[in-house]
Amino acid sequence: MTHATYSGIWPVAPTPFNPDGSLDLPGMRRVLDCMIDQHVDGICILANYSEQFLISDAERETLTRLSLEHVAGRVPVIVTISHYATPIVVERAQLAKDLGAHSVMIMAPYHGALLKGTAEQTYEQFAAVGEVGIPIMLQDAPLSGVDLPVPLLVRMANEIEMLKLFKIECPQAAAKLRSLIAEGGAAIEGPFDGEEAITLLADLDAGATGTMTSAMIPDLIKPILTDFLAGNRQAAIDGYARVLPAVNHENRQCGFRAAKAAMLEGGVIASDFCRHPVVPLHADTRAMLLELIRPLDPVVLKWGK
Repeated sequence: MTHATYSGIWPVAPTPFNPDGSLDLPGMRRVLDCMIDQHVDGICILANYSEQFLISDAERETLTRLSLEHVAGRVPVIVTISHYATPIVVERAQLAKDLGAHSVMIMAPYHGALLKGTAEQTYEQFAAVGEVGIPIMLQDAPLSGVDLPVPLLVRMANEIEMLKLFKIECPQAAAKLRSLIAEGGAAIEGPFDGEEAITLLADLDAGATGTMTSAMIPDLIKPILTDFLAGNRQAAIDGYARVLPAVNHENRQCGFRAAKAAMLEGGVIASDFCRHPVVPLHADTRAMLLELIRPLDPVVLKWGK
């Protein structure tokens, strides 16, 4: 879509832990450097694939400061600030802005299965963050359990000046993206998809201009986006077919553990530890993941070697 001003691949940075469960801060810097060497267009931190639900508030601030200082403007950084409490979301937005973040990403307010914001409460929370004066990416993800119909998103896009980007990763994302773009017009400045790009081709066909994947193989997914947006449809289809088995295995079998497993294999990080109650990848699942990505020769498997 010609009106979109945000595009490209903006993957989620994993959060590395030491084997004892403490933050691996040198490893975090290596993760960010590896992602920049994967030629990403931006980086998202503290998202679900960063294990944000396993990180304390103090650790969030440490990681926010470290990441923005270390990236130092080499690429834009999106800071995820989702929380049920609007004052906490606003406080996190202000910190991100003060530290030089490009934008913030927010899910609808929720806390478990039964504490979920209404449509109006979601609007009010995003409007409050908009007052901080930093661009916002709305994350429409099933994890929140909050239904965000297209008319609500269009209203928010038109009435909340700082709401610029929309990461649509609900079921049948392409249909929602198509409707959102058709009804929202120029107010939808950055229609993105997510879910490791498992539906990327359909989403691009629907008008998406960007994607937020994991940090596993963004260097191999970016050319699909570039080819498609340049009108090279068959090249995009061929590229998508090449990476889809690995993306499917990541999405359906591994989740956020896949990027960490690949980074451990490639010497980016020293441990792929995940905090309890997350269980380690089964050895067979890990083996198949590596079996699927090795022939693709991604940056992640050779970056630290």
